[in-house]
Amino acid sequence: MLKRRLDWLLQNRILQHLLFWVCHVVFYAVLYGSFADTYKQNFIEELEYLPVKIIFTYFTLYFLLPRYLLPGKYGMFFIWLVGSSFLAGIVQRYVAFNFDYPYYYPEALNDPFFYFAKIVKMVASIYPVTFFAVAIKLLKYWYANQQAQQILTKEKLEAELKFLKTQIHPHFLFNTLNNLYALTLKKSDKAPDTVLKLSELINYMLYECTSEHVLLSKELKFIHNYIHIEQMRHGDKLDIDVRVNGELNDRKIAPLILLPFVENSFKHGASEELQHAWVKISVDIQPTVTVIKVENNKASLNGVARKPGIGIQNVRRRLDLLYPGLHDLKIINGEETFLVILTIQQ
Repeated sequence: MLKRRLDWLLQNRILQHLLFWVCHVVFYAVLYGSFADTYKQNFIEELEYLPVKIIFTYFTLYFLLPRYLLPGKYGMFFIWLVGSSFLAGIVQRYVAFNFDYPYYYPEALNDPFFYFAKIVKMVASIYPVTFFAVAIKLLKYWYANQQAQQILTKEKLEAELKFLKTQIHPHFLFNTLNNLYALTLKKSDKAPDTVLKLSELINYMLYECTSEHVLLSKELKFIHNYIHIEQMRHGDKLDIDVRVNGELNDRKIAPLILLPFVENSFKHGASEELQHAWVKISVDIQPTVTVIKVENNKASLNGVARKPGIGIQNVRRRLDLLYPGLHDLKIINGEETFLVILTIQQ
């Protein structure tokens, strides 16, 4: 019930503004009245001067701020502020001469109406509440801008992640369909099984990779299906060793984050001119860290450096977006082996 009332209060702007001005009147009436025990007099005076304070405050909030201060037109803002302040001071002087001084300070009527020092004093009495209201307004503008920037940044990151993921799909399918094409050319009996595994892979990518993170167990099953396709293609030429240390439980990971590394190990290992190729994949699950290693042997390139493929470039960017400051990626391109070590803090 209390929470519901608070929510209603936060959404009711008229009530918020009304409470603001009631608090202002009560605060200054009690403050000044406490000096000489003249609470009733000070309360009446605060009410007398209140209309001009309200008009000047809302004029500043809803005209000067959005039109001059926020767009950066500081010169015009200063001119309007000084001019409107002087006008408000004159009106307050009129209120004092006709409603306040005759009852409480008759001796003050001896001074001329256009007494510059007294007008400036009237202006100074308006500024505290106006500046306090402006500070609240500027704080709300800043908070709303921060929220908008956060939403914009989040949407931009999500859009970039979706774009990177869409790049992974055709890149992966292109390579896998090449594998299937090779089997059909050989009229291999393994082709139907490859089609079945490929359908499982596509199902995973289309329907289970929609969230930001997936269970590591599902991601590893996906990798096993991909490995199965590669094994059917290469046969005895390829040795694969996959090891998982630790309990998977509910450990999660970004979907398809491992695929480019595994795919790369076959592309630049078993698919090259090697009499005997091998790929080693290990997943070490620790309480707060997941360490993944993918290693393969490779053919000599006679000193020619291999440029990283689009898959590796994409996964680097995805890691930066999904695990900022929470991951470490090492790629060791040796003379005979290629090793990837990915460490993710959970």
